[in-house]
Amino acid sequence: MEYFKASLKISAGIAALLLVSFIFIFGYDFLTQTDYFKTESFSVTGIDKLTKEQVLKQARLDKGVNILSVNLSEVRKRLTAHLWIAEAEVSRELPSKIHIRIKEQKALAVIDLERKFLINTAGEIFKEVSATDPDNLPVVSGLEFSDINVLEETRSLPFDAVMQVLKLGQNPNSLLPNTLIKRIHIDREIGLTIYAPAFASGMISTIKLGYHNYPGKYAGLKTVLAYIKKRNELSRLVSIDLNNLDRIVVLPVSNESPASDQKEV
Repeated sequence: MEYFKASLKISAGIAALLLVSFIFIFGYDFLTQTDYFKTESFSVTGIDKLTKEQVLKQARLDKGVNILSVNLSEVRKRLTAHLWIAEAEVSRELPSKIHIRIKEQKALAVIDLERKFLINTAGEIFKEVSATDPDNLPVVSGLEFSDINVLEETRSLPFDAVMQVLKLGQNPNSLLPNTLIKRIHIDREIGLTIYAPAFASGMISTIKLGYHNYPGKYAGLKTVLAYIKKRNELSRLVSIDLNNLDRIVVLPVSNESPASDQKEV
């Protein structure tokens, strides 16, 4: 008798569990298929280079999809798989709206490693250059693959020099903003040289900075420019060597001029 009662209780428990499971399954199917939770609008924020349509296409979201049937985690993974999307957040607003907030990659420069790649503001390569990418970024030459950021490893001296100058150039009030820099070349022995054809009205296109103390060298460059302008000699110069702030050398327009034509400031 006791055995019969125990069996009856177990059977009742199983039946109740099955009933609850059925209710949950039925309820889930009902909620994820009902038109009440049909998506009517999408909110997309954080876009600059990308369009709302491109983001929704990458997310594989269409108007009319049931908002409760959307796997938010999977949508976020699809979004961050896009080369221009660094971060993404996806959320629902019941009954009919989906919010997407993205953080785009910020292209800082082009790294020329025989093939050209874009690096972001953290110095990380995030994509190979294509025809649709910005064409007004500084191009960095003279580096090797081994110089580029890998995880949390310390940057090489040449790459760290490039990043310091590029970060100075991000300031819109910088004496030499990145928008004026055409190319940055690294010589592993003597350091960094900037080519900026539009700098100082196009009269000084080459600025040799070497390694280290770039804020101090920019200050020195500002002082030299003020001195040269006061003497009305800017139009006769083509390059400035700031490797040694105690001995700043300016080079006249003619590259064939003898060394005696160089001026120290």
